Amino acid sequence: MNGGQTLSDLERRALDAVDVNGILDDLRELVAIPSVGGTTGEHDAQQWCADRLAALGHRVDHWRIDVQALAERDDFPGQETDRDVAYGCVGVRGDGPEPALVFCGHTDVVPPGDLDRWPDRDPYALRIADGVAAGRGTCDMKGGLAAVFGALQALRTAGIELARPVAVHTVVGEEDGGLGAFATLQRGHRGAACVLAEPSSATIVAANGGSLTFRLEIPGQGTHGATRYQGVSALDKLAELLPVLRELETRRNANPDPLVAHLEVPYPLSVGMARVGDWASTVPDLAIAEGRYGVRLGESIDDAKAEFTAAIAKACAADRWLSQHPVRVSWPGGMFASGHLPEGHPLLAETRNAVVAAGAAQPPTVGAPYGTDLRLYAAAGIPTVQYGPGDVRYAHAHDEHAPLSDLEQAARTYVLLAIRRCRIA
Repeated sequence: MNGGQTLSDLERRALDAVDVNGILDDLRELVAIPSVGGTTGEHDAQQWCADRLAALGHRVDHWRIDVQALAERDDFPGQETDRDVAYGCVGVRGDGPEPALVFCGHTDVVPPGDLDRWPDRDPYALRIADGVAAGRGTCDMKGGLAAVFGALQALRTAGIELARPVAVHTVVGEEDGGLGAFATLQRGHRGAACVLAEPSSATIVAANGGSLTFRLEIPGQGTHGATRYQGVSALDKLAELLPVLRELETRRNANPDPLVAHLEVPYPLSVGMARVGDWASTVPDLAIAEGRYGVRLGESIDDAKAEFTAAIAKACAADRWLSQHPVRVSWPGGMFASGHLPEGHPLLAETRNAVVAAGAAQPPTVGAPYGTDLRLYAAAGIPTVQYGPGDVRYAHAHDEHAPLSDLEQAARTYVLLAIRRCRIA
């Protein structure tokens, strides 16, 4: 018995074949590829995945994405970095019309930031110490991909043939909108269910709030700083809007969905950048603020935008200057809708049982306040959950890492999910 579940001899054989050192070897090679979004490193990482999947006996579809054609679609999720070229990669093992299970992970990473904050100024060297694997992407989310490859290798080592196909989708552009997952789904790759190997902090994430990037262009009236009372400072007008944004956030977070009620702020709204003025002794005539705006579970992108725009319009109408010179609202960059697993879908219980049978405590089911590719698979009608190694608070950080125990636990869970969902031949 393991967590109240009996493991078959075949499952035990597959679990015994999970090789942590092999997982770390794959992770080391993946981390060494500087696959920052929008760079050629994305292409290199996708090529690595295509080669690895082929070596694991998968039929591989590795194709050049027509970025321009996809960007012209009304449902394109957007992107925040310029790409002329991108590549998709899908591997399928087994025969059948549709994979019973898809594992999905993104190969792009965010920039490393200040190199002086990384050991030896090298974010792309895997460091293993004190039971953790550290380096850019170890948590978000090359660690999850390495665990997927480790699970597939274990099935191959154990000589297990599946009756229904299992697929792996490796995608780019997740960090800035979801181009890769969108392109993969548009190419026709599907599955009966999907598990994202994103870090899930020892939980199963069954829903994601969405997020939008907003831009506010706030006009002022420029004049010499010595006669500031003759002008209107765009900076002052921006300052007057900040309480309006905080009030909007408070209102939108009242009575949240139970899946995200555990979060202090389920749907955050924050200003991340502000640019004001171009000369110290001039009253600034323009302030530009950009930030992140949370989308509620079940809320459409259009409805979220409308509520934000209405709050800004109301504030402008109440201000003598802004009523005549209103703030311009626009929405640059990626658009992350919310997404969730259909209520009562068996994938949740199957994942929970696999986690326990693989050796961990029963994980809670939660919603997350950030967007992932879950919402794209959900929108395509593919039931999806998120379960993977690492804690999301270390994603994008200078101390990014994933515990070795998490990597092993994830690989063991994926082994059992593959066997049980795809059944043995």
